[in-house]
Amino acid sequence: MPLTERETEVLNEIREWENQLLNYEANDLQLTYEKYLERSFSLLPEKVQSQFFSVIDSWLFHLHGMIQGSQIQMDAKERILSSGRVFNKELHQIEDLRKLDIDQLQYIAMQQIARHRLYSFAQGGLAGTGGTLLLGTDIPAMAVINLRAVQLIAMTYGFEVNTPYEMMSSLRVFHTASLPPRLQKEGWSVLMNEMNSSGDHYFYQGAEEITDVTWLEQPIQQLLKAMVITLFRKRLIQGIPVVSIAIGAGTNYQLTRKVTEFAHKYYQLRYLNQKEEF
Repeated sequence: MPLTERETEVLNEIREWENQLLNYEANDLQLTYEKYLERSFSLLPEKVQSQFFSVIDSWLFHLHGMIQGSQIQMDAKERILSSGRVFNKELHQIEDLRKLDIDQLQYIAMQQIARHRLYSFAQGGLAGTGGTLLLGTDIPAMAVINLRAVQLIAMTYGFEVNTPYEMMSSLRVFHTASLPPRLQKEGWSVLMNEMNSSGDHYFYQGAEEITDVTWLEQPIQQLLKAMVITLFRKRLIQGIPVVSIAIGAGTNYQLTRKVTEFAHKYYQLRYLNQKEEF
């Protein structure tokens, strides 16, 4: 089915964003940091490295499953369908959302995106108070918020995340979206190759490994943020650690903004590609 004028306009916006992503050039400082990180991690035995990433991958798989099967996510799924029924009363399951046009879906998706950016901002502000418990749970909480956001964006565009293929796709989107911009283009190319493949889109046929040494940069940034918050938490303004709260809230917001923007472009593109095919 040929795309409408509006859909073609959205597709061109995605292609323009994609070109910026693929043409991003890292500076010398970023490349030096990347080499230093890889060199430092390579000092560990290969078996230890393999086990380390295997544990992280397993944790992400289980976290994804817990979020996807939680009552909160089920309720969010129903809210998405209810929002879709405002435009089309014949929506009964997630796949039916593809009957809506791109602007209607974008409106529903932006509601999910705005909500999760607010969650992330609030989580960062709480972590910024400097409490040991809040700081210690910041990384797991951010993983939950961003994974959940990716799942809900996928469902908004009609992709149910409970199949093996969609589960791996959403995890790869989360992984790639959380990478630094200079490393995202390789992950985007992998996602495009998988999306354009003509194979089975129920069972996942690709590599099941998700994380690698390049992904460590984001958790390290979160740890550095925690150190900075700890440093500034005693600098109070009227009894409130304003500086550390601002650092925590701003950092977490920017991360979720990056993840949700990437996921939104990816699932918009999949929606448009499928519409063209049919």
